[in-house]
Amino acid sequence: MPSSTDLPDARATARRASLVDWALIVVPGIIWGSSYLFIAEILEAMRPAGVTFLRCCIGFVVLACIPGARRTVRREDRGRVGLLGVIWLAFPMSMFPFAEQHVSSALTGMLNAATPLFAAIVAAGLVRRMPGAPVVRALAVGLVGAFLIALPSLGEGGTELWGVGLVLAALVSYGFALNLAGPLQQRNGAVPVIWRAIGVSVVLTAPTGIPAVLDAHWTVPAALSMLALGGLGTGVANLLVATAAGRGGATRASAMGFVIPAVSLLLGVTVRGEHVALVSLVGGAVCVLGARLLAMAPRRADVPTSTAPAPNGDTSTTRFDNAEA
Repeated sequence: MPSSTDLPDARATARRASLVDWALIVVPGIIWGSSYLFIAEILEAMRPAGVTFLRCCIGFVVLACIPGARRTVRREDRGRVGLLGVIWLAFPMSMFPFAEQHVSSALTGMLNAATPLFAAIVAAGLVRRMPGAPVVRALAVGLVGAFLIALPSLGEGGTELWGVGLVLAALVSYGFALNLAGPLQQRNGAVPVIWRAIGVSVVLTAPTGIPAVLDAHWTVPAALSMLALGGLGTGVANLLVATAAGRGGATRASAMGFVIPAVSLLLGVTVRGEHVALVSLVGGAVCVLGARLLAMAPRRADVPTSTAPAPNGDTSTTRFDNAEA
């Protein structure tokens, strides 16, 4: 039986773990909420295909500076890492620049609030059962916030259906990717997995991306936006989300999608001088609340545990709880 002195230590450890989980949701949300503003700036200098290719190149170089990136990935996981490079990076990151030719950066960010919904649907399908009540409540809160954000835009009629469709296609891809990234991160570590996945995306986007980069007409704001988008949006944020998926599951990691709309709204007001309706501001606050509730939802193992070796050769049990229920 633990002594009385052990209990405060246990509570302190739990609080620190909760803060780390919270940071792994909020920080990527802030980065990706800013990314749509960066993309809009870059599109004034370069075609969409070049945006995807160059951001992947920069993200690959940034993560290559981390020694752990070169750590070996298990042979049986290499094909899955390649698939992750398609469905988490090459495909969805190609959709967003094309979408922003038809819809605003703010609306693109708002739509990302649906990411947890798609991740939860995929997770429930993988384990063939519905998410637990705490997760469902958190998702409901977040989706209400997303609806409130988009509500004023629905009546304006200026949103192109094609652009919205491209964003939704990217979000569906993210739903599958988050469920794939968790087990890969647990078995191999986040850095080597994401670094190799980004490398795959560089190769896949090169044929259309290189000509677009060569034809670009750079400005200082576009160049700085490109560096931020590649280094932070492609490198750091993907690394943090992969870590979050390994720690708490795909559904909880996808809660960063509730933070993105609030950030995109804030930037739209302060940087671009956009008018934002009061109901959208309320929706942004509700989205952040949804992210917090999802981060606080009790953890439950949804896939049986495995005794697969850990990245450091340790044979201790590894939990594959990528799908929340």
